[in-house]
Amino acid sequence: MTDILTIAPRPAMTTNKPLLEVKNLVTEFPLRTGIFRAVDNLSFSIEPGKTLCVVGESGSGKSVTARSILQIIDTPGRIASGSITLNRQDGSSLDLAKLDPRGKLIRSVRGADIAMIFQEPMSSLSPVHTVGDQITEVLRLHLKMSKAEARAEAISLLRQVEIPDPEKALDRYAFQYSGGMRQRAMIAMALACKPQLLIADEPTTALDVTTQAEILDLISRLQKAHGMAVLFITHDMGVVAQIADDVLVMHHGVMKEYGPVDEIFHAPKDPYTRMLIGSVLKLEQKAEIRLARPPLDTTADPILDIRNLTMEFGELKALNNVSIALLPGETLGIVGESGSGKTTMGRSIMRLYDPTAGEMHYRRVDGKVVDLARLEGAELKAARRELRMVFQDPFGSLNPRMTVAQVIGEPLLVNGIARGRQLDERVCHLMEQVGLDPATRERYPHAFSGGQRQRIGIARAITLDPRVIVADEATSALDVSVRFQVLDLLMRLQDQLGLAYIFISHDIGVIRYMCDRVGVMYRGRLVEVGEADKVCNAPDHPYTQALISAIPRPDPRDRDHSRRFRYTEPSPYTEPSNVKNGSSAR
Repeated sequence: MTDILTIAPRPAMTTNKPLLEVKNLVTEFPLRTGIFRAVDNLSFSIEPGKTLCVVGESGSGKSVTARSILQIIDTPGRIASGSITLNRQDGSSLDLAKLDPRGKLIRSVRGADIAMIFQEPMSSLSPVHTVGDQITEVLRLHLKMSKAEARAEAISLLRQVEIPDPEKALDRYAFQYSGGMRQRAMIAMALACKPQLLIADEPTTALDVTTQAEILDLISRLQKAHGMAVLFITHDMGVVAQIADDVLVMHHGVMKEYGPVDEIFHAPKDPYTRMLIGSVLKLEQKAEIRLARPPLDTTADPILDIRNLTMEFGELKALNNVSIALLPGETLGIVGESGSGKTTMGRSIMRLYDPTAGEMHYRRVDGKVVDLARLEGAELKAARRELRMVFQDPFGSLNPRMTVAQVIGEPLLVNGIARGRQLDERVCHLMEQVGLDPATRERYPHAFSGGQRQRIGIARAITLDPRVIVADEATSALDVSVRFQVLDLLMRLQDQLGLAYIFISHDIGVIRYMCDRVGVMYRGRLVEVGEADKVCNAPDHPYTQALISAIPRPDPRDRDHSRRFRYTEPSPYTEPSNVKNGSSAR
């Protein structure tokens, strides 16, 4: 931490000009059907030391805008018109839009004047070179350091971004880092040459809420230490409210609104901006569908009763004596950080993993209770008709070579329930149930949006009239405006079909919106179980309190970071401790 605070700030720019001025930018992609304008007549500027957040849903042109600045647009895309003026510290100006994308001049800008953190660090970092090799390459290329100097500086950079034991971490590969550590390594690489502008393209989207809060704090501290400006691309309006000075709202390549963060949140002018903010605020409270329901019958026999479930992978206990029950018609939320055991629990229930120990008592329609952990062969196949799963990645879980009709109809075909015309009718009905047009059933998954693909996954899950659905991060990959539509769909289907859900998520807003009860997991253990309102608003366990404190509040007037703390697991001989204000507790 002290390393960060002792960094000498960059000298202030002597000019009153913005650091970066984008005017009337047009970026096009030629298609067989014509020209597609991914960015259409866009203008904005970034002041030195300030943070501009670019927000919008998937396909709005956010990432293409960032890539246009650095001239790294995927071919055959190109900047058709407009200017991107970089006002450098020496007083010179450079129009990046006019530079050759492969030329020496733009290469001298990349990394030195403007650096970029990409959305998915695992695919951005080389899998065959150590993290240290990748950082030292940047230093030797731009700053002409010797090998020894570059290594020493790389260790210092890893220490600044709070990677433990940087001397050893430097010689590890990206796959040996956790998701949060990979993102920290990307930040270290981006800051190697102390750039004037840092472009961060969805740098926290794949991270859980506590790691996200740490990464945002880290970027903020480094921004102040280096005196750099930040262009932060995100679709999370809560993050925008906490870090932005100015906000640019984009939709289909066009600027919808642009101004100070307080004005955007508290006096939005454009209907699209109001819709985005309204979608976030909607997830701050209970769903109307849930409020309209009669109270859950807590005296009913559980449909699924999990007792002392344990799952070991070698020496790692991914699940450690987990016990929890699911009532008929209930939505049970399972929440926790990455690596807490949420997904392992869901996959163990579905018997995609065979549990090491424990019992999973499932009550069938006829009242007979079977232990899912012990079922094999035909009995397990029969149980899987009644327990279905919706996966996190709606694209990765759908076969790209099968039409939507084949994807949805496959369970009916495999189980010998329907064929021919009857199968087609069932598929059409299922698509209507999840809000899809049956006329599109002969298309392939790539022809659908992310939200539509998740609806296809839900249609496949309800094909066999299940009683329990395990939804594993079913909305985490979706835009916020699509997210609550899918959640509302799941709740409507629950009422129509009498479903019980186990809803796995790291998003407390989603849990609050649709769940009846919630179980909080930490390192394979269930540390708290209770009513969703109680756990989300007044949690008992220190870890749950830390989790809640890390959620970015969607109001720029509420930036009190002193309420945030990290949970440190106590030793058997000490009391739990909470470390306030995001300070490290290792």
